[in-house]
Amino acid sequence: MSAPSARTTGLLLAAGAGRRYGGPKALARSDGEAWVVRSARALLDGGCGDVLVVTGAEADGVERVLADAEGMQRVATTFCGTWEQGMGESLRAGLTSLVSRGRTVPLLAVVHLVDLPDVGAEVVARLLDEGGARPSTLARAAYRGTPGHPVSIGQEHWQQVLGGASGDAGARAYLRRARPALVECGDLASGRDVDEQQGGI
Repeated sequence: MSAPSARTTGLLLAAGAGRRYGGPKALARSDGEAWVVRSARALLDGGCGDVLVVTGAEADGVERVLADAEGMQRVATTFCGTWEQGMGESLRAGLTSLVSRGRTVPLLAVVHLVDLPDVGAEVVARLLDEGGARPSTLARAAYRGTPGHPVSIGQEHWQQVLGGASGDAGARAYLRRARPALVECGDLASGRDVDEQQGGI
């Protein structure tokens, strides 16, 4: 695993209501562990110095789950008041919060989604090891050649991403133009989001 970097922050988007799933996915559980905790742990164990969780639906419940979990001391939350408008709003809220840190603004944000429960620390570590951890970094995990998450976005790209992040439009348009380096992780995880409740999850 990568050694934690104080200048690399995991940005975990966990604001959705999960209407198709039947409830907020941040509070869904695998093996008794809430997905928001599982995903935050993957970011921390994979090499992020800290994690910022963007909350929205059931924000109080998500914060309680994080507060009660072990090993979450380096995890903070920020509430997105416009979360119902789409994922782009959560991304904007998270990056804006990171920009406002002043002297402690990270050089790199590793953007991850809460509904990818099989994406673990090994994926994050490979993304950081092979994609780099510089202000100019732009890299994303791929699964059998298909781009997915997490996505490493260096500080130099944030303003362009913020310029297009609104409503349901996240960084997709910018990433199409900028062509991030793809880091193959299909041997480590499926990278598929979970939209329906399944046995054991």
